[in-house]
Amino acid sequence: MVARSLVLAVLLLVPMRALARDVPVSDATSLRAALADAQPGDVILLADGTYDVDANLRCDADGTAEAPIVVRAVTALGAHVRFDAVEGFVVRGAHWRFEDLEIEGVCAVDSECEHAWHVVGDADFTVIRGNRAHGFNAQIKANGEGDPRVWPDDVLVEDNEFFNPRARMTSNPVTPIDVVGGRRWIVRGNYIHDHHKGMGDGISYAAFLKGHSHDGIIERNLVVCEQLHTGGTRLGLSFGGGGTGPDSICEGGSCSPEHQGGIMRNNVIVHCPSDVGVYVNECADCLVAHNTLYDTTGIDVRFAASDVRVIGNLLSGRVRARDGATLASSGNREMVAEAEWTAWFVSPDEADFTLRDGAEIVDRGAALAEVTDDFCGNDRDDGMPDLGAVEHDGDGPCDTTMPGGGGTTPGVDAGIVVDAGMVDASTSGVDAGTSGVDASARVDGGAPAGEVSGGCGCRAGGRGGSRVAWLALLALVVLSRSARTRSRRDAQGRTASRARPGTAKDGTARARRS
Repeated sequence: MVARSLVLAVLLLVPMRALARDVPVSDATSLRAALADAQPGDVILLADGTYDVDANLRCDADGTAEAPIVVRAVTALGAHVRFDAVEGFVVRGAHWRFEDLEIEGVCAVDSECEHAWHVVGDADFTVIRGNRAHGFNAQIKANGEGDPRVWPDDVLVEDNEFFNPRARMTSNPVTPIDVVGGRRWIVRGNYIHDHHKGMGDGISYAAFLKGHSHDGIIERNLVVCEQLHTGGTRLGLSFGGGGTGPDSICEGGSCSPEHQGGIMRNNVIVHCPSDVGVYVNECADCLVAHNTLYDTTGIDVRFAASDVRVIGNLLSGRVRARDGATLASSGNREMVAEAEWTAWFVSPDEADFTLRDGAEIVDRGAALAEVTDDFCGNDRDDGMPDLGAVEHDGDGPCDTTMPGGGGTTPGVDAGIVVDAGMVDASTSGVDAGTSGVDASARVDGGAPAGEVSGGCGCRAGGRGGSRVAWLALLALVVLSRSARTRSRRDAQGRTASRARPGTAKDGTARARRS
């Protein structure tokens, strides 16, 4: 009886569909079929090679926290997925994870290759990690949908490279990470470069969270606005972007503030000469701390809905409050001259901020509860943090020419277990920084005109599948042994009964960028 109860408990706690299974694919047809048939715990493994896809790939199923649905290249960047479609992976399911993929937009017309991923609606706990994506206007697009409207929350975008090899010849928004709405997004350790909008207003961002999104974290990213090519008005990182509209597409039915409770820390932003490295548009109770901005016009905080602390940053250009914004600025080193940069660091022009002479920046900050490590994940633990993104205390090497110093904190995401999820969002608009030109000149209400919303029922997952399988197997073994024992006892009872008759038997945007 005890054995049977144990078996039933295990089987009830562990649904059989949650058992992990590897699903190998080797071409576009088998990839589409695997996504359509995805179950919690599936690991869809893309063999090395080229996958030519001419329509959206839908990800509609839900994974679970214990059994996410994983889409992964067998060899990092060995699977080359080429989209000739408006969108690539359209993720509507929760707990999907995309890892180690090379994704390219190959449309003949740039406006016809919008997104590598469209994360929409209930696609909570999506993880996009270790990928390289190029040839899109917005490699990642996220927004809400439905009535009542829901947004993807707790999304992690980490350790990816997003860029375009040339200007995007479109008037649609060009922003590699374009998030509208959502909560607790984490954008960490990405290498974002060469986001050039070649038509329309010419204004582009590396990444933003907007649309009355909440509690986003943007940290340890390396942004190089101009590396492969120059031109246009390229901004770095932003809360609020160019604004969102109409209000109906924003959380709570209002796009003001554009973001709330956001933290932007320990980022390295270089070569954005035509505008600001950090742009804050209507961000309430937000923090911009310990970022290094070289060859940009500085940090702008704008509009009355903004209430922002700007602390411990090291920058070319100035920290400015505009249009009624509330700004608390302290401990920043502004207007750093080129001679100072080259005296202090090995090669700032190449984003190498290895220290030469730290007299002006080392131990010049004040401890912040929200900033406990640096660009490379090294602790800031002496009570006197260094200015900028790097703590030069010898705790470990820090290569600023690589996002996050070339690594991430194993197993932990801002205090949340990696597979548990994290996120916040925002999308397109109008308004830039110091140039007087409005950044992202389109008010973003979601997907561009003509954009097809596929739906990728995706959820990021863990490694629980193999444990589940072993538990189920153990349960079957216990059940089998119990059955054999009962059979022997029954046989003995029947024999005894025949010998002695009578013997008893045992028997789970606003648009504002001016």
